[in-house]
Amino acid sequence: MKLYYAPGACSLASHIALREAGLDFQLEKVDLRKKVTASGDDYRQINPLGYIPALQLDNGDVLTEGPAIMQFIADQAPASGLLPAQGVARYHAIGWLNFIATELHKTCSPLFSPAITEEQRAPIIERLSARLDALEQRFSTGGYLMGSDFCVADLYLFVVTGWFSRLNISLKKWPHIERFREVMASRPAVQAALEAEGLL
Repeated sequence: MKLYYAPGACSLASHIALREAGLDFQLEKVDLRKKVTASGDDYRQINPLGYIPALQLDNGDVLTEGPAIMQFIADQAPASGLLPAQGVARYHAIGWLNFIATELHKTCSPLFSPAITEEQRAPIIERLSARLDALEQRFSTGGYLMGSDFCVADLYLFVVTGWFSRLNISLKKWPHIERFREVMASRPAVQAALEAEGLL
């Protein structure tokens, strides 16, 4: 398998998941502005939408969309515990993946624009703060999104909240989330992925 990624972007969650799962894979960096891979290929030939991540399977098929890729990775290594194998718990974990994708990741996107004004930024921060309040409450009853059980959604949340310092959003108001980030950062797979992407 080959994961197409950009350092520190949302593809980092899929990268960590591959390492947590113990799967064999290759990495290929993508220049998102030029839409060119590190080997010089037109990235739009791999993913016509032009964004990352994309996971190219050994049979040539290409998966896109981070939450779908992370579920696929988890299912390739059920012993890793990245997703509950069955039952309602599995759907709770998938629900958290979707929450992060729609309520955090998508909400953050406009904040990366250098053209955004403080007037435009304020309601976005307010919306994010409400979501973080809910997560803070969630983490007050356990160290992970699923309580005491680590799952792939935790990786996604770790990556998205990792953008906040670049966006000048302090997490001091949410100490349980800060503690969650500390725990996640200490995981060997997280450290290995950060190092491989040049982020350490």
